[in-house]
Amino acid sequence: MISTMYSEETSERSSFPSKRHLEDRTENREEHSKRLRPTSFRDQKVTIPQGWLDCPRFGQHIGLIIPSKVPLSESYNDCVPSGKRYNFKQWLTKIGLVIDLTNTTRYYHPNTELRQNRIEYVKIRCSGRDSVPDNVSVNTFVHEVTQFENHNLSEKYLLVHCTRGHNRTGFMIVHYLMRSRPMMSVTQALKIFSDARPPGIYKPDYIDALYRFYHEVKPGSVICPPTPEWKRSEEAKVDDDDNALSYREVQGNNQEENVQLSNDDVLGDEIPYDQEVSYRNSINHMLNISMQFPGSHPLSLGREALQLLRQRYYYATWKADGTRYMMLLTRDGCYLVNREYRFRRVQMRFPCEYEPSDYKVHHYTLLDGEMVVDTIKEGETQRHVRRYLVYDLVAINGQSVAERPFSERWNILERELIKPRNDEKKVRDHWYRYDKEPFGVRIKAFCLLSAVEKKVFNELIPLLSHESDGLIFQGWDNPYVFGPNKDLLKWKFVETLDFLFDMDKYGRQMLFLQERGRMKLMEGFAVEFRGDGWDNDLASYCGKIVECSWDKEKKVWVSLRIRVDKSKPNGIGTGRSVIKCIEDDLTKEVLLKEIKEIILLPMYVERIENYTKEAARRKHGNRKG
Repeated sequence: MISTMYSEETSERSSFPSKRHLEDRTENREEHSKRLRPTSFRDQKVTIPQGWLDCPRFGQHIGLIIPSKVPLSESYNDCVPSGKRYNFKQWLTKIGLVIDLTNTTRYYHPNTELRQNRIEYVKIRCSGRDSVPDNVSVNTFVHEVTQFENHNLSEKYLLVHCTRGHNRTGFMIVHYLMRSRPMMSVTQALKIFSDARPPGIYKPDYIDALYRFYHEVKPGSVICPPTPEWKRSEEAKVDDDDNALSYREVQGNNQEENVQLSNDDVLGDEIPYDQEVSYRNSINHMLNISMQFPGSHPLSLGREALQLLRQRYYYATWKADGTRYMMLLTRDGCYLVNREYRFRRVQMRFPCEYEPSDYKVHHYTLLDGEMVVDTIKEGETQRHVRRYLVYDLVAINGQSVAERPFSERWNILERELIKPRNDEKKVRDHWYRYDKEPFGVRIKAFCLLSAVEKKVFNELIPLLSHESDGLIFQGWDNPYVFGPNKDLLKWKFVETLDFLFDMDKYGRQMLFLQERGRMKLMEGFAVEFRGDGWDNDLASYCGKIVECSWDKEKKVWVSLRIRVDKSKPNGIGTGRSVIKCIEDDLTKEVLLKEIKEIILLPMYVERIENYTKEAARRKHGNRKG
């Protein structure tokens, strides 16, 4: 049987299914997310929230979401005229989840009023006055709604409320709409909410924050609604639910301005733990692997490994001294994935190739690359710009491409990821502002082996706006290999190793590498902390990862920097490889001499000649066109 309720704003009918039960998923939520805090119903002074009496109770449902003002416990009945009382009794058979956005616990008792009736309850504390919910709270809200939708076998609704159900509630619902319907604009999402819950969001800071967060141009036609009459008369009063910092103090800006950028900066926003686990499982299933961070790790190029350059066809590029990230692109957002297999959300846009009948964004596309900070000179001044250099594609829209040769992966990356972004940037008066994204995105250039000296060493590296610490050699026909990859080679100007530093009770240094998941003490190894900037108290570095180079004369490791992006040292295999390379002493001059011999091999001569002819044809065709 279907029962019917009426929205007080529109008097239109909304239908709710009959009562069914959902499994309660909130009991162990605290350990998964610090944003979901347990609440207790305290004996406080019973006062009605300002403007609550005349505020409409709830709005039309938006999908499964019902926007509402806070229902008040029966303990408030003496203060509320009988015709204006509003509690959870009318919802018991119609909702499966309540998300509470208030900053207090005094309005009702979730255990007795909800959980005992098998209704899930999630508390996301959000201050209300002159502030917007922070990004982590937004991520938590969207995840909770998505999880409810995915497990809602009983087809029940979820009720979302703040104090009066307009600003915080609307802000969260607009975020959800933007992430669940990725081609939607903020203007469209605001209208959906205002139609369902008139007058919609009526605080201008909230509306401006949404356009700013999603990097959109706010149309001149968008006008913030006036404060409702039921709220206006109480505007000067402050609820205990509304004591908050100002908007600019709590929100932050995705686009960093006048801030010194560093490779060690933590980027993006935290997401709920169980969402992180879900993404890991999805990636592992998509790639058919069961491991930790799936990124491919190059091995050091020593004299013995030079044979690989003779056996297979290789291209080369510079090795940027940045921070390694994979990036997962989904409909609801983009996620930077660090070496620890941890995820943080960044607000980016990656449209697919334009097709009028199927215009969409990437969903479960996995990139590999590195984040750098470019220094751009502008006259006598300079500015810092963060960029993500994409150098490989692992999966596209849910399909693994790891088995395909690198040449195919690189071409797909350029055609289906970089080109659509660049094409959309060229559209005049487009509503989306790519220049407001937290970093730029570029595809990394790879050069023929024959061009290493002239193109890479003499042209590319000297003109880079960021630091380079060597070269990467990529097999042109090779598949993507997860984890250590003996066919992916790196040559560095100065070879380094990342050790875990510690000291024993006698103050003696201990350096560790990793072997089969355990720390292996490297007997006889020591490190000197030279130069300025190092603490005289070496105990302060215990438990940290120290990147070190080798001093051949003193035969000792020398500290270069603390690797804040890593929590584990290099593996013992990597350590042996680096030490072998140090002993080989494969200098730049020796490397170039070897390359000059390698490119004379028939395999290289033929393929370089074919590439040169094809490049000439393309150049001629472009001129003709």
